[in-house]
Amino acid sequence: MLYNSRPHDTPFEDGTFKLTLEFTEEYPNKPPTVRFVSKMFHPNVYADGSICLDILQNRWSPTYDVSAILTSIQSLLDEPNPNSPANSLAAQLYQENRREYEKRVATIVEQSWLNFNDDEEKEPKKDS
Repeated sequence: MLYNSRPHDTPFEDGTFKLTLEFTEEYPNKPPTVRFVSKMFHPNVYADGSICLDILQNRWSPTYDVSAILTSIQSLLDEPNPNSPANSLAAQLYQENRREYEKRVATIVEQSWLNFNDDEEKEPKKDS
């Protein structure tokens, strides 16, 4: 799944990131496993792309749908929780050196454009 992050006025604005959502037979009683496939630099995203987000853990409700999950991820990109870090360096920079944090995020956003275009070229062309 491709996700265009669009939290306006944030360093992630205009980034296009790949996510996987894996649903088990226990859904909707258990949340899907959600992770970024695209490289990500964020206080609440682990190196493997897993997301530290309460609604994907202990605050899951069967009423949540994919839209609610994506909206929550978008909010998390906009407002990280540095008190529950999955990436301690990102959390530290977010709190102590916002300029450096935003510089690193800008690099990730630029990479998301390049990776998106690379994947578009790998897609097989459909006959018209």
